This record gives sequence, structure tokens and C-alpha cells, in this order.
Amino acid sequence: MKYGEKIVAAFDVEKDLEIWPNVHKRDYLIKMTLPEFTCLCPRSGYPDFATIYIEYTPDEFVVELKAIKLYINSFRDKHVSHENSANEIYEILERKLKPKYIKVVADYEPRGNVHTVIEIDSSKMVRS
Repeated sequence: MKYGEKIVAAFDVEKDLEIWPNVHKRDYLIKMTLPEFTCLCPRSGYPDFATIYIEYTPDEFVVELKAIKLYINSFRDKHVSHENSANEIYEILERKLKPKYIKVVADYEPRGNVHTVIEIDSSKMVRS
């Protein structure tokens, strides 16, 4: 394996997703576009390609950018559905960052004449 493959293969989101203190007390929006997301279809094993859009208003923490890149790249050999990948990204960031607001959009490239967009937005959640 080459060094990048080793880093991605060994990435553990629980210990390697680095978060930093947010030193700013005002509200602001962080937007990230990750255009090279890949994972594997859990049924066929064919690759799925997506652009992941993340935006959040931090509270106490922000995510370190290289760590989010490695986390997103860690999906490339994972068999996971569109819905599950988007929800996992959302849940991990929500749990680790505890942001004031967060939205994750997974915009998958069409395959088999189907274009899927998964959007999870904390401002639209109905809490029970």
C-alpha cells in the first residue's frame, strides 16, 4: 500500500477525527464541499460517486479540515447505501461537534437513471 492508502485504511473516526476549540464567540457558518466522495453499493459492489456538502454553525468546536478529508475518503471501500452514508456523516459530526446548526447534503451522481440527493438539516428536524 502507498502511504495515502495506509492512512485512509487505518482511519478511525472515533480517535482520528480531530476537532479544535472554536475561539470565536459570534455565530458564523462554515461551508465545505467534498466533491470526490466514493463508496460501494451494498448490493452490487459498484462504486457510487457523490459530492458531499456540509455546513454548520459551530458552538464550542470545529472540525480540522485534513481530518474531515480523511474521514470522507474512508468511505471509498465501504459498502454503504446513499441514505446510510449521509446519515453517518451527519450523526458523527453532530455528536462530535455539537454544533448550533448542521446540514449535510449528499448529491450522488446518477446511476441506472436514478439521481439521489440526501439532505439532513438540523433546522428541519422534528424532535420527539
